[in-house]
Amino acid sequence: MKTFVIGIGGVTNGGKTTLAKNLQKHLPNCSVISQDDFFKPESEIETDKNGFLQYDVLEALNMEKMMSTISCWMESPRHTLVSTAWGRAEEVPILIIEGFLLFNYKPLDPVWNRSYFLTIPYEECKRRRSTRVYKPPDPPGYFDGHVWPMYLKHRQEMEDITWEIVYLDGTKSEEELFSQVYEDLRQELAKQKLSCKASLEGSSE
Repeated sequence: MKTFVIGIGGVTNGGKTTLAKNLQKHLPNCSVISQDDFFKPESEIETDKNGFLQYDVLEALNMEKMMSTISCWMESPRHTLVSTAWGRAEEVPILIIEGFLLFNYKPLDPVWNRSYFLTIPYEECKRRRSTRVYKPPDPPGYFDGHVWPMYLKHRQEMEDITWEIVYLDGTKSEEELFSQVYEDLRQELAKQKLSCKASLEGSSE
């Protein structure tokens, strides 16, 4: 079955989850997988020389389990996850995957039909992070000593990516970001539908 998979990556507290949820409300046949649901237990998270738990690295995530969840959806998108009401039968099933380390994990590279990356400046990111409650809570100096340096490192790694990533300004309003991405996705889905139709007509000749 033809599917359409969207990646929403970006900096911590950049608005990934909010954008994914807003899109799910408006896109037909849409499911969401969140990378945050695949963190390993705290007992399995490594600690650096400063005593900071290393949460902002791929090793803190059970990526094999996440890949398995994605594969299950792609094999049977009608029957897995919680999705919005099914629309017309010809609507392509859509999966949104959101998380902070999506585009640094090579096995996910072939999955994407459209990729977005939310950015916000250092000061705004630090401010937003300070208003969130985490379990375990951020210790003093954690943002500057671990979170932000890891973000910069992973962002640098993304320079080698060869496919198109649409970078989004996370300081825009929730409504502006939704409108920008929703319109872009409508165009991308229309292109896919035309491409499928052309290939079907070609094979029937």
